[in-house]
Amino acid sequence: MRTERTSASGQPERRALKVVVGAAIISGGRVLACARTAPPEVAGMWEFPGGKVEPGESETAALVRECAEELAVRVEIGARVGGDVRMAHGRSVLKVYAARLLHDDEPKPLEHAALRWLTADELDTVTWLPADAPIVEALRPLLLTAA
Repeated sequence: MRTERTSASGQPERRALKVVVGAAIISGGRVLACARTAPPEVAGMWEFPGGKVEPGESETAALVRECAEELAVRVEIGARVGGDVRMAHGRSVLKVYAARLLHDDEPKPLEHAALRWLTADELDTVTWLPADAPIVEALRPLLLTAA
């Protein structure tokens, strides 16, 4: 995905959007939500675990790495959940994938203030980051099906 802006000479400049991936880890009809610790303006808000895709890394490989780093879990990545969500003033795009835990791993809040497992009826009990909010709506029917 590319974005355009105008250079000082008035010519369009093209640059690639940064891709951020998130994991909607689903287990027993519930999804894992993680409370942010930083930066201060979003501390205490909830998100799906994940992070930036590094150069040369696939989106799914980035998610596997991020889940191991943030939660000390191994995951299997499934289908996309929802569409692309533009973020960071249009410089980044969030892509969320369904995921499941492997080997009975239990998530640990290594980089988050708290973790919560939420059913479809509980999704609105936390304050989601703005970029994650559209994904929550796309996730609701999946949780009802998985329950």
